[in-house]
Amino acid sequence: MSTETLVRPVDTKGLPTAVPPRKRGVETTPGAKIRLVIAHICIYLVALIFMAPLIYAFFSALKPNSEMFSMPPTLIGSEVRWSNFVDVFAYGPFATYIANSFIVAVLGTLVTIIVSTTAGYAFGRLRWKGRDAVFVLFLATLMVPAEVLVIPMFQVMQWFDWVNTYQALVLPFAFGAFGTFLMRQFFRGIPYELEEAARIDGAGPIRTFLKIILPLSKSAVAVLTVFTFLSFWNSYLWPLIVTVDYDTLGTLPVGLASFAGLTGTRWDLQMAAAIISMIPTTILVIVLQKHLVKGIAMAGLGGR
Repeated sequence: MSTETLVRPVDTKGLPTAVPPRKRGVETTPGAKIRLVIAHICIYLVALIFMAPLIYAFFSALKPNSEMFSMPPTLIGSEVRWSNFVDVFAYGPFATYIANSFIVAVLGTLVTIIVSTTAGYAFGRLRWKGRDAVFVLFLATLMVPAEVLVIPMFQVMQWFDWVNTYQALVLPFAFGAFGTFLMRQFFRGIPYELEEAARIDGAGPIRTFLKIILPLSKSAVAVLTVFTFLSFWNSYLWPLIVTVDYDTLGTLPVGLASFAGLTGTRWDLQMAAAIISMIPTTILVIVLQKHLVKGIAMAGLGGR
């Protein structure tokens, strides 16, 4: 052995101290650098491909309406009209459309989260007779297209006298099976020992759900929040059918269609309105992005 391996560092009091572990070196071979550069180039190219339609839509919103379909196509028009984003609100009740979409999306998301988390807890953690059979029947509703249910749901709304109301826009699609399935799979991945420890301490099913299970499921709830908010925000067919007074209860997708009239289509304003409608959903995804990957990855790990 060499002297270097036998000598240990000594502190000011003469006592030996622990030798700090050596840091593992990062691979810096030429081949690794080339692979890293190629990976970054591929990522940037894919991102550019996905961003290209959005970039073109943004610059199209700044063009005059007469140059929207000019040949050859150009990215920037003869003049940049930032006023298009202001004219959108003067063309129609666009502020009302935004407010209605916010109300419907927020209320629909809240109801969906409450229903999906409680139903997912009942299917995933509680033991009761016929649980799996009921869950299979409940899950089978995912195979039914939403277009098939439009007429029966509209008749139900008529029976309740809910046509042209907020509850008609929110409740019919707030009890879907997707959110319940997502939360059930996530709940089944939580160790049962935590729940048993809570029951030993005297906690019942409701308290265990609120104090133990739900706080551990923030990532799955974030994923469900994003998916549900986007679903309600972008819904077009059902609000178009169940709404009568579009100027009062119209949502953004219905409002975007109003820019196409009998006298022509204001493509410039429609593009500007579409860009504005993407801002809230983009902010929501950015705020919750750190939970999305974790929640999606862990939601499918339950196997009990």
